[in-house]
Amino acid sequence: MGLDDDIAVLAAAPLFGLMGRDALRLLTFAAERRSLAPGDLLFARGERSDGGFVVLSGTIELAPRVAGAQPVRAGRSALIGQLALFLRGERPSDARATAPAEVMRITPTLMRRVLEEFPDAASAIHDVLADDLAGLSRGLDRVRGMFEAG
Repeated sequence: MGLDDDIAVLAAAPLFGLMGRDALRLLTFAAERRSLAPGDLLFARGERSDGGFVVLSGTIELAPRVAGAQPVRAGRSALIGQLALFLRGERPSDARATAPAEVMRITPTLMRRVLEEFPDAASAIHDVLADDLAGLSRGLDRVRGMFEAG
């Protein structure tokens, strides 16, 4: 894949579409790439996170957290581990390649560098994450109301 292809994949990924071409170029140059064969483990549940991943090609399957639930499949331009772009924590599930795949790992250090160098992108991402958090809070309030009513 060439630089323009990588930038296009990143631009189509959640959050990264809010960044300009120069910010995406920096991410492309500085991020670590990893190739996976079918069945290779990208990360295991409970592992310490070291960044988020953007799927460049192939498919990554995330094991369900709830027994009986279907696994989640992440393909081209999917962002795996959004929170891990900003904070280190524990991986909530296993992630395994189901076919030959390539991913780009973006560490919190790299993300911070890009956001410091491109404050417009930082502002746009802040706004999206704030909206997501507000939506989560409203959802939790609805669930609380259902429990209190029932």
